[in-house]
Amino acid sequence: MAWYEKLDVSRIGAEARYRIFYYLYSKGLRARDLGISESTFYRVLHRKQPVSDSLLQRLLQHLTEQEFATLVSAEDRLRAAGVLRSDGSVDYSAAIEILRRSLQDPYLKSLSLKFVAEHFREDLRKLMSISVYGIRLQWSEDFERFLRERKRRRRVSTDEMVRKYRSYFSRFLEGKELTENLVFEVARHPIGWVRNIFRHYVQYLFYRRVIPPEVFGWIMEVVPSRSYRLDVRPYQIGLDDVAKTLQFLRQNHELYYLLYRLMLEGDLRLSHAIQVVKEFRPSEAVEIPAIGLATKRLVCFEDKGFCRYYAGIKGPQKPCEWAYLSTETLQLLQRYVDRSINRSVVARYAKRHGLLAPKMMRKVSWRILVQVMPREVAKFIQSRFGELRISEARYEDLLSEADSYYTKYLEKLRELVYSSHMQRDESRYTSSQWPESMTSVIARLIFVTCNGQGNSLRKRRMESRGDIQLFGAQAGF
Repeated sequence: MAWYEKLDVSRIGAEARYRIFYYLYSKGLRARDLGISESTFYRVLHRKQPVSDSLLQRLLQHLTEQEFATLVSAEDRLRAAGVLRSDGSVDYSAAIEILRRSLQDPYLKSLSLKFVAEHFREDLRKLMSISVYGIRLQWSEDFERFLRERKRRRRVSTDEMVRKYRSYFSRFLEGKELTENLVFEVARHPIGWVRNIFRHYVQYLFYRRVIPPEVFGWIMEVVPSRSYRLDVRPYQIGLDDVAKTLQFLRQNHELYYLLYRLMLEGDLRLSHAIQVVKEFRPSEAVEIPAIGLATKRLVCFEDKGFCRYYAGIKGPQKPCEWAYLSTETLQLLQRYVDRSINRSVVARYAKRHGLLAPKMMRKVSWRILVQVMPREVAKFIQSRFGELRISEARYEDLLSEADSYYTKYLEKLRELVYSSHMQRDESRYTSSQWPESMTSVIARLIFVTCNGQGNSLRKRRMESRGDIQLFGAQAGF
């Protein structure tokens, strides 16, 4: 059965009918295509005759379901589907089925909860008999222990942070009764630290079973952890700057060049790239908690030219699930496994040499990612699971989609960035660009430097950069 045969076309309004007619007319549909006379066609075209049910049925045969959804309002579609009756009442069984189906989708479920929270908060509170009266907020050693040891995600690990929390708590929250008014007052508080410590205390009350899950969920929904404002700071990052940075690192510091490639190809943070280098265990078998799948950490797609490595970084720091990388970067990574790297040293090195800061690689990577794949897939590659709220089934779908789209991302990266800095390197080191006398002088200098006593370390470094291979052929060694 065709999709339009399920509809009651008599429920579709006159304006929607004309929109369908004009849309198909603009695409070249004429009277002979509809099996009607020219006079009838032009009377409808000039609105001298309405679009009848029979004509509408013929028009729908030339539309796709997606085009129909674009041209006809949601209300008219519900009427045509029989969900809304002619008297304005609702077919309850159909509406409940729609609601049930929508709650199976994580995104629609989130929208439904937000809609209910915004429009029926008071009714919901009365329905669930939410009562938190009689609870007073008091700083205690038990709460402090919870902050240090039990709090989910990032635990408070320093005395300075505890003192800061205690200061804000004593100034704004100490001794106050947990009421609805207090919840809304804290939600509007201009100081983000106050909202944070209030949320921590509510988590503590829930952990101690002082408040029920309904109250906990409602408060966490109402009180934001921090105010999200549009970040309008301009980041002037040209792809030429990226290419120059990679070119410099490739020539002068191969290990940092590896880190920058990992950040760019996998959309990784610097800390995650460092951890991948230090703890790279490609053959280790792991189980992915999100889907209960046993796999090796390193999964390669040789025919597509890339691999993905299961970093599995969780806990108090920012998460990193999968690190995508090209096969070329993998070969480079295998030479530096188990290396310990100081994050601040990398940042200082970049600043001292006028290079792009490491954090900019993630921004560049994101801009290219969203050009070649849906944002949801790009967020999956970035491990932004807090925003996605994905189910087990959706995790597998996104993993498969990420594998599919990543080839396009690598192609775009090679086109926009890698090809540029590789060409520069080639032009810089091609012997044909140098006079023969200059080439021989440089080759001899390298030979003398590497052949001297006590310079074995320098020689190894030069070999790792490929300088001896580039010039060695000219000197005959």
